[in-house]
Amino acid sequence: MAQAKSFKTNGIFKTDNLRNVVVLGHGGSGKTTLIDALCFASGSSRRRGRVGEGTALTMTTPEEKSHGMSLEVTVAHAVHDDTRINFLDTPGYMDFIGEATAAIRVAEAALVTVGAAAGVEVGTEMLWGVCDRRELPRMVFISMMDKAHANFEEAVGELREKLAPGAVPVQVPIGAAGSFRGVVDLFAGKARIYRDGTMTGEFDEGPVPDEVADAVEEWTTELMETLATTDEELLDRYLEGEEIPIPELMAALAGAMAEGEVVPVFCGAAEQSFGVRALLQGIVDLAPHPASAGAIAAQSANGDEVELRAAPDEVATALVFKTSTEPHVGELSLFRVYSGMIANGSELRNTVRGASERINHLAIPQARERVEVEALYPGDIGVVAKLKSTGTNDTLAAPGTDVVLEGIHFPSPDISIAVHGATRADEDKMGEALGRLHDEDPTFTSEFNPELRQTIARGMGELHFLVQFERLKRKYGVSVETETPRIAYRETITAEAQGQGRFKKQTGGRGQFGDCWVRLRPRERGEGYEFVSSIKGGVIPTKYVPSVDRGIQEAAASGVVAGYPLVDFEAECYDGSYHSVDSSDIAFKVAGSYAFRNVAEKAKPVLLEPMIEVKVTAPDEYVGDIMGDLNGRSARVLGMDPLGGNTVIRAVVAEAELYKYASALRSITQGRGHHRRKMLGYDVVPPMRVAKIVAEAAERE
Repeated sequence: MAQAKSFKTNGIFKTDNLRNVVVLGHGGSGKTTLIDALCFASGSSRRRGRVGEGTALTMTTPEEKSHGMSLEVTVAHAVHDDTRINFLDTPGYMDFIGEATAAIRVAEAALVTVGAAAGVEVGTEMLWGVCDRRELPRMVFISMMDKAHANFEEAVGELREKLAPGAVPVQVPIGAAGSFRGVVDLFAGKARIYRDGTMTGEFDEGPVPDEVADAVEEWTTELMETLATTDEELLDRYLEGEEIPIPELMAALAGAMAEGEVVPVFCGAAEQSFGVRALLQGIVDLAPHPASAGAIAAQSANGDEVELRAAPDEVATALVFKTSTEPHVGELSLFRVYSGMIANGSELRNTVRGASERINHLAIPQARERVEVEALYPGDIGVVAKLKSTGTNDTLAAPGTDVVLEGIHFPSPDISIAVHGATRADEDKMGEALGRLHDEDPTFTSEFNPELRQTIARGMGELHFLVQFERLKRKYGVSVETETPRIAYRETITAEAQGQGRFKKQTGGRGQFGDCWVRLRPRERGEGYEFVSSIKGGVIPTKYVPSVDRGIQEAAASGVVAGYPLVDFEAECYDGSYHSVDSSDIAFKVAGSYAFRNVAEKAKPVLLEPMIEVKVTAPDEYVGDIMGDLNGRSARVLGMDPLGGNTVIRAVVAEAELYKYASALRSITQGRGHHRRKMLGYDVVPPMRVAKIVAEAAERE
């Protein structure tokens, strides 16, 4: 990120003159291009960039430029009509839905892009659902009206059918594809014809062309009727034929949008800057400002509910929603101010970690650049470098304040992969570097599993892993290689058996002697291990019996089938003998381990594997294909439940059958299905697979 630069605004805007808008949509629907055009048209950005060239305003990292898409939340602003709009650009690829989730948390409204040719795509559906859960007001921009096969009415129809029955156009396009040249503003009843070669969306206003007159009349009637039904007084005036002033209509639309009753639809072609000026004005007029939502919920240190206001005289609080680390800059923290004012040079307290932080070089973000400011009003989004102890989801507050703001509910990573350093030097640095990647992206996690002897990374998909490992190499100089995660198998016994363990060693002088008889019995799955002593008559002194127990447990840790821990059994020590001089704790411990191995092999040992309950949610039309795939994985289906056009399938599947299942499910459902997992327990491995597992374990040893 470059050093701060001066812009025409000093960056300080009061709460009423701020808008925080998250820009969402399927990958390739034009989000990044639209933000670039909006900021350039407003004069807040001085250079027009292109996604294809990697020069768009919010494409800030080498990974975004090489992949040609947004991969993390990036904030840029436009100033229009004395209002600063903070745009939060988000990835459209679902492997990075955590970034979009963070941006949605700190926005008051969403601008959703829908391609005029592609219509509503799966990424848009999923992100729309996230907005539903937060009850976020939305507006839609039908993008790329200048592209081949663009069809405004079909796009609006899909929008109403799949996402928003209350979607209502406020503009109608004039032409489509190569003939797209302007829009009709339904409130003003005027055509706006864009000037050839415009870079900032200049247009000439005139009468409605005959070619769209019928469509304009139809859409205008629907818009007015929709708005009239949101307010009884407005409805009465409309039915009486009164001409309602545009400001009143816009206020009614803003209110209906805030309540989620209406979704206003704009249209344009961002690459040519067609439609950006009207969209800027629409955002200023319709999107709520940060104080409009009312009280802000928080919690005190003792768990009591606290209400804050987005007012400058309130105690200062802010939520860190994104952290990133860049070479030569250090750690950058993006935060949203929720109450009070934050001034440059002030001291704040991290109420989550109990640490103090000094806010130096306070700035507002303009993608890669930072614009330094003296203070931020409540509702604004800021960036600060080099906080000592603060990460994503932490609350910063005025000293003496113990409130904690609601954090971001990131989705759980559902794909695992094993990683190891490409070289010994990489291996030494890998653990710390992976932890820093998690600090930047909480949907990426990693931990070393001592049983499997692997570092297991978890993420949202294969592209997510690819990008994270590219960042690992660029930022921290660590190269990794990947492999399939091992399975934590277990062993158990299925029959009762008994036998002796005898250890005798004579080396001159005092020797070693331990002798025990042990009986093993199977227990129910999940009941664990139990040791029982039935020694009578002092055949084994009481002080040596616990050593037999320890020997059995240590031997059971490496099993008798494939070297996996043997579980769910009872061990009874019922007989034995000792030597008054040569017996010792160590001798009886070894005897116990010998007894275990002798007896366990006669107790019909079997291999167990982890069983996972999978809950798959997908549209109804994919149920047959999903069931076929689950059957191919030897799944046991527990049931199916309808869920509003979707079906939830519950099944039990062996963990070994679920490697890369998330990718397979996305392929089957065209990205519209997702699943969650829960460990159920262990079950016996089918005999036909045992030999392969045993051979793999032997090869690793």
